[in-house]
Amino acid sequence: MAEILKVLLVDDEFHARKLLSEYISKLPFLEIAGISLNIFEAMNIFKEEKIDILLLDIQMPEISGLEFARSLKNPPSIIFTTAYSEYAVESYELDVVDYLLKPIAFPRFLQAINKVIEKRNRIHNTYQVAQTSARAEEIEDNSIAMKSGHKYYKINYTDLLYIEGQMEYVTLHTVKEKIMVLASLKGLEERLPVNKFIRIHKSYIVSVKHLELIDKNFLHIAGKKLPIGRSFKEELLRRLEKM
Repeated sequence: MAEILKVLLVDDEFHARKLLSEYISKLPFLEIAGISLNIFEAMNIFKEEKIDILLLDIQMPEISGLEFARSLKNPPSIIFTTAYSEYAVESYELDVVDYLLKPIAFPRFLQAINKVIEKRNRIHNTYQVAQTSARAEEIEDNSIAMKSGHKYYKINYTDLLYIEGQMEYVTLHTVKEKIMVLASLKGLEERLPVNKFIRIHKSYIVSVKHLELIDKNFLHIAGKKLPIGRSFKEELLRRLEKM
């Protein structure tokens, strides 16, 4: 099944919203996540929805589309829609995907959407190559490579204290810092060497090297007290007896 991309349409002109909504409905891989008449409504939608594509008018009341785009920390793919060509240079400095001049014809709209898809595919392929390369390095140099936002971290196993699962994210607690990444605890458990790390709870994987104390149903590591899950305790004790 093709990926469904969620679109947020931000425009204070009724006819522009109507036309772009019709264009979006023609493409089965696009879904309208929200339609906003102003930037403040758009901000609220961003808090509630994961947005893949932002169709954004530049001339908006109170806060311009350019100012809104600059304020986004992790912006989606942005396509500006405007009746004014003089903002083109400034918009491309924001690394937008495309700049559509009104009135917008459907073929031109489709061209912009295809640019979004091409960009997403390039990022995905680059990430896949980086992950493959990173996993090969993990075997060679006793480290794990992780991507957090736009950054890649190479974390030595000896520096990794424990990993905490938090819904679809995990936080890697190291001797130097905390690193939050989009990953599953189960996926990391499969990547980490079994002789160095062990799952002690549905929400925790710990470094055997840094383990300090087991006190009933709790484990102490780097000054932290972590719970030991009932279903994990037997395997933990068995592993420690063999050390």
